[in-house]
Amino acid sequence: MKIVHRYVLKEHVGPLVFALSALTSLLLLNFIAKKFPDLVGKGLEWSVIAEFLLLSIPFTLAMTLPMAVLVATLHAFSRFASENEITAFKASGVSMQHLVRPVILASGVLALFMVWFNDQVLPRANHRLATLQADIARVKPTLALSENIINEIVRGQLYLRAARIEPISNRMRDVTIYDLSDRTRRRTIRADSGLLSFSKSGTDLILTLNDGFTTEVASDEPSRVQRSFFKTDMFAVRGIAGGLQREDPRPIWKSDRELTICELQQRVAMSVGTRDTVWMRMRLAEDPKADVSSPPGEPFGLATAYCGLQKAWRNWNLVTPAQAATAQATTPATTPGAPPPQASTTTPQDLPSYETIVLEGLRYEYETTDAGIDRYRVEIEKKFSIAVSCVIFVLLGAPIALRFPRGGVGLTIGVSLGVFAIYYVGLLAGEALSDRGLLDPSLAMWSTNALLGAVGVYLTAKLGSEGSTHRGSETSEWWGRTMDRLRTRFKRSAA
Repeated sequence: MKIVHRYVLKEHVGPLVFALSALTSLLLLNFIAKKFPDLVGKGLEWSVIAEFLLLSIPFTLAMTLPMAVLVATLHAFSRFASENEITAFKASGVSMQHLVRPVILASGVLALFMVWFNDQVLPRANHRLATLQADIARVKPTLALSENIINEIVRGQLYLRAARIEPISNRMRDVTIYDLSDRTRRRTIRADSGLLSFSKSGTDLILTLNDGFTTEVASDEPSRVQRSFFKTDMFAVRGIAGGLQREDPRPIWKSDRELTICELQQRVAMSVGTRDTVWMRMRLAEDPKADVSSPPGEPFGLATAYCGLQKAWRNWNLVTPAQAATAQATTPATTPGAPPPQASTTTPQDLPSYETIVLEGLRYEYETTDAGIDRYRVEIEKKFSIAVSCVIFVLLGAPIALRFPRGGVGLTIGVSLGVFAIYYVGLLAGEALSDRGLLDPSLAMWSTNALLGAVGVYLTAKLGSEGSTHRGSETSEWWGRTMDRLRTRFKRSAA
C-alpha cells in the first residue's frame, strides 16, 4: 500500500509545480505591471529591480499555493480516472477514501508550512517591500529630453529646448533655456550649441553652452532689457537626479500586513486594554452605579493558543521552576483597562455640555478602538484560514475529478476558476463585513472554509458510491426519481 501512496503523491508533484509557477508568474506580472510606472525612468540598478521582484513573490505565493493544490488534485485524479487506473484500484480492493488519504495528509503538512510561511516569511517580506517602495518613491526620475520640445528640467523653474540632441555624445544644437527660478527677474539663454553632462556624483546636471547670449528682464522694469554675450558658459543644475537612499528597514510602526501573528496578538491585547478602560469610563459616566467589573475583554482564538505554544517553545529549559515562581510572585497583579480609583458621582442629567461632549468622545474612541481590534483579528484569522484551504481544496478536487473522468483540462480550469471565485470572494466579503462591524472576524474568515469544507467532506465520504457511469448518473437518477414521484402525486390528485 505504501507503493500506491507514493505513486499517488508522485503524480501530484508535477502538476503542483507547474500550476504554482504559472499562477505565481501571472499574478506577479500583474502586480509588476501596476508598479511599473514607479520603477522606470529612475536609473535604478538591476540589483534593486531584482530585490523588488523577489520581495513581491511571497505575498503572491501565499495566494497561489492553495490554488495550485486544487489544480494539481483535479489534474491528477482526473488522469487516474480517464486512464482506468481507478478501475484497477477498485478491482484490487483499494477504496477511494484510502486512495485520497495520502493526498489529504500531504495537504495537511502543506497547511502547517503555510501557517509558518504566513506568520514568519510573509510579514517580513511585506515590510521590506514597503520600505523599498518608499525608498524608490524618493528617487528623482532620470532626465529625459526630447528635441524641438520645451522640456521641464526643474518643475516651475527651469525649461530647456534644443533643435537637435545627439543621443550618444549628448551634444545639442540651437539651445534655448528659460530660467524662472528668480521671480523678480526672468532670464533667457540662447546658444548655438551645447553639451549635456552630469557631475561625478551623478546628481547635478552640467550644461556647457557655446556662442550665445543671455537676456534678463526685471519684473519691476519690464521696459529695460539686459543682454550679455559669451563664447563659452557653464550652467549647473543642482540635485537634478538623486540616487537610491536606503533607510533602516525596521521603523517603529508597521501595518497589519507587516506583522507576525504574535505581534498582531500583542496589538490586540493593547487595544483591548484601551477599549476596556474607555468602556468602564463610559459606563460610569452614564451611570455611576453601573457594574464595570466585567469589561468585554480579549476574545480567545487560534492566535492565543498559537502564541502560547511559541512562547512555551522559546522558554523550554531556559527558565527554571524557581525563577518562574519568583517572576510570578514579583509580577504585579494588574488587569489591562482597570477602572480608575475614583469614579465620578455626576449623573448624565446633571452633566454640563462639555462633559456631554466628552462622553460622546468616549463612545467614538470605543468604536474606533473596537474596529481596530477587528481589523487585527481579521488579519490573524486570514493567515490560518488560507493555510487550511489547502486541505479543503483536496477534499473538493478529488471527488469532482473522479465523478467526471473525461473532463480533462476543461474540467480542471472550469472547476478551479469556480472554486477560486467562491473562496476569494467569500474572503473579501467577510473582511468587508468585519471591518464594518457587521460580522465577527472569526466567522467572517472561516465561513467560506466551513461551507466548502462541508461540501468536500460529504463528497469525499460518498466516493465509491457513484452511479453506473462516471458522468454524474447518480444525480441524473436522483432527478429522474424525483420527477417520477411528482408525476405520480399529480396523477393521484387529479384522479
